[in-house]
Amino acid sequence: MAVTRERSRLMLHELGLMKRLLSRSRFSRRMNRLADLISQLFHQLGSVLKDLHWESRYLLDSFPVAVCNNLRINRCRIVQDELYRGVMTSKRRYFYGVRVQIMATSDGILLEFCILPGACSDLQGLAELALDLPEMAELFARGGYNFYEWEDYLQERENLRLQVPRKNNSKRGREPWLEIYKSLMRKYIETTIGEISKLFPKKIHATNLNGFLLKIALFLFAYQIDKAFVQ
Repeated sequence: MAVTRERSRLMLHELGLMKRLLSRSRFSRRMNRLADLISQLFHQLGSVLKDLHWESRYLLDSFPVAVCNNLRINRCRIVQDELYRGVMTSKRRYFYGVRVQIMATSDGILLEFCILPGACSDLQGLAELALDLPEMAELFARGGYNFYEWEDYLQERENLRLQVPRKNNSKRGREPWLEIYKSLMRKYIETTIGEISKLFPKKIHATNLNGFLLKIALFLFAYQIDKAFVQ
């Protein structure tokens, strides 16, 4: 991403669109100052897109973003804390970085996100989202969000229905037709995560944690705009 950004900066200068070209370091410092603004723009646009969404079905999931390869953890300069050592349960694989929690419409348009240390659970990520949704909306998620207390809280306080896969021995019953429906919605979630992951390079170049988080936010913001207005 650093190479792409540098090429874009130089191209704007060559075309005369940016006559007074900032140095690379000064440009990076100014970009870092925009972190809060970018997050605000993302969520404000998400609020508008939410109002335009005519369905009451929403997707909930998280995905990891590693700051470095596991073999280089001891030499990582961005973070040095066990809090960033997470695990992808479905793939039985560890990573060192952050966990990105997202909420999207049923057709994959991002509405909300938060970024937590890798060791945080999906439920901790869920607690950080505003979940500003219409009443009786359905949130479809994978089995990692299966927690009865959270289901009850969202139903009673927010009037939202958290739809997660049930195990065969579930105490709350398991209706086959509903499980098939959840499985279908799960595919939409996986598709959205896959599309977002394709935007990320193998390694995000950053010199500090704030710069690393800013670049993740920019990727998500770009995906939100592309999905909502271009695709």
